Amino acid sequence: MAVALPAVVEELLSEMAAAVQESARIPDEHLLSLKFVFGSSAIQALDLVDRQSITLISSPSGRRVYQVLGSSGKTYICLASCHYCSCPAFAFSVLRKGESLLCKHLLAVYLSQVMRTCQQLCVSDKQLTDIFLMEKRQET
Repeated sequence: MAVALPAVVEELLSEMAAAVQESARIPDEHLLSLKFVFGSSAIQALDLVDRQSITLISSPSGRRVYQVLGSSGKTYICLASCHYCSCPAFAFSVLRKGESLLCKHLLAVYLSQVMRTCQQLCVSDKQLTDIFLMEKRQET
């Protein structure tokens, strides 16, 4: 069962992707909509995209995760398929309090997909498992 983003977010990302495909840029009105929906997280997410902080890591078995180097220098794991990020802001603001739709890291993942700026790295299944284990150790 796939988890869906709210329709307004899906529509905005879809329109942004179409604009990027057509003109290789995101129109100002879409950027304003992004800021309206996500507040300051939109600016922070765009900054992460500009700094090329998002890497898609894939393995031969088809597993795909995103690694985002946050502005603090800490690395977070994002799972776009279920809209999850390992950062504390996601756990607190998105899951616990329900104040935000996404954290800046997950939004940066979606924006890097739209803008086609995501770095890519292929690793073995064991290496991907090690990345998850390293992330788990950082959390404790």
